[in-house]
Amino acid sequence: MILWLSQWLQGLSPEFGFMRVFQYLTLRALMAAMTALLIGLVAGPRVIRMLTALKIGQPIRGYAMQTHLSKSGTPTMGGVLILLAITVSTLLWFDLSNRFVWIVLAVTLAMGAIGWVDDWRKVVNKDPEGMRSRQKYFLQSVVGLLAALYLVFSISENSNARVFEFFITWVQSGFSLDLPPKAGLLVPFFKEVSYPLGVLGFMVLTYLVIVGASNAVNLTDGLDGLAIMPVIMVGSALGIFAYVTGNAVYARYLLFPHIPGSGELLVFCAAMAGAGLAFLWFNTYPAQIFMGDVGALALGGALGTIAVIVRQEIVLAIMGGIFVVEAISVMAQVTWFKYTKRRYGEGRRILKMAPLHHHFEKSGWKETQVVVRFWIITMLLCLVGLATLKLR
Repeated sequence: MILWLSQWLQGLSPEFGFMRVFQYLTLRALMAAMTALLIGLVAGPRVIRMLTALKIGQPIRGYAMQTHLSKSGTPTMGGVLILLAITVSTLLWFDLSNRFVWIVLAVTLAMGAIGWVDDWRKVVNKDPEGMRSRQKYFLQSVVGLLAALYLVFSISENSNARVFEFFITWVQSGFSLDLPPKAGLLVPFFKEVSYPLGVLGFMVLTYLVIVGASNAVNLTDGLDGLAIMPVIMVGSALGIFAYVTGNAVYARYLLFPHIPGSGELLVFCAAMAGAGLAFLWFNTYPAQIFMGDVGALALGGALGTIAVIVRQEIVLAIMGGIFVVEAISVMAQVTWFKYTKRRYGEGRRILKMAPLHHHFEKSGWKETQVVVRFWIITMLLCLVGLATLKLR
């Protein structure tokens, strides 16, 4: 039904008066944001009531912050609301022939499905840990590698037919074919500095960015409203990069690689921002609903995939610095604990509690202070990332 409506809207002749304006990408992006926002606000209370009736409440780990024990039973898996709003809005307003939006949607929904299974096990099986780490990581890796295999050949080609031809040529060359410069690793703040990666190098980078971003957002999602607002800001900034790389004139002027079709990702980014704002309405302190892994894994995967397509992996790390630091804090805490336990017989910690936001809570910050301050930091980092558009 949604696809049919989208095709009907896009199939109308421009001669139908006001339909001409819907040819503009920026207007369709605005409509996508508004549509996703309205869907989220209207469907939100119903989703909360449904999850509450199904007793899909957030389990709290035994070693969690004492102040979080009151959150036990709050409806989780609210990420389905975000994904519903994003999917419907995107399908209504994007160019259905655009392959980049389809691959981002596919990664988003696939990561969301993994998160859904994880959340379901936590709720139904009453297991606070959910899906085992190895199993979750394996499934994420499958999604990340499949996306990497497609993107490595599609970045520089204009159609799926050409992508397939490129893949066959690479295989026939004995896996030694070099990628064009636009598929290299771009270094921000420098004029036309790009490091060639090769096919395998590009795939490894893409895999790490998609899977890494997915897990980083998931680790950040520990306080009311903490993860969703940075996702909105970073996603919106990536939408600007997508618009630039998809426009030949702007890309040439700003010394960015022109990637035909990437501009359509602005519609997806706008839908993600609208859906995120709607979710924040219900997720702000004290939260009425949590996004769960179904939302966090999906949104992180979406950010990573978009960053790869618009060739801004390093800029993503800058703008999403909160996500990066949260992930590093967990890795450092676990590594140091295991090392000291093996060396001294007793595990020691770098932080009072990981991820980093819990460390600040343990240090005396209120939950709302941590959340808002992390938002402010993300806003500043996004401005730094956007500055790379011109400061080169």
